[in-house]
Amino acid sequence: MDAAFAFAILVWFVMGVAGGLKGASKGSSFLLWFAISMSVPIFGFITAMVYPGRDDELRRRCDGCGRMLPISDTMCMRCHTDLPFPDVAYRPPS
Repeated sequence: MDAAFAFAILVWFVMGVAGGLKGASKGSSFLLWFAISMSVPIFGFITAMVYPGRDDELRRRCDGCGRMLPISDTMCMRCHTDLPFPDVAYRPPS
């Protein structure tokens, strides 16, 4: 294995991890953004950087466990309660 190939693999891996971490910090899947950023290294990472995430979305409280969730969620992933559309919406923490 020559040095150029090893460097390319290192760049793919580092871009994948960086894109995955950035996507996960915005509330999305690490593995999804890792795969995107690794398949197209520079553009995938830039896309993860400009992805808006779910930080600005209104919140709702789960009826089962009380966890705060984005208003668009229809099921709580902690207690697996199906959620109807809420009567009260909360602003996201700033």
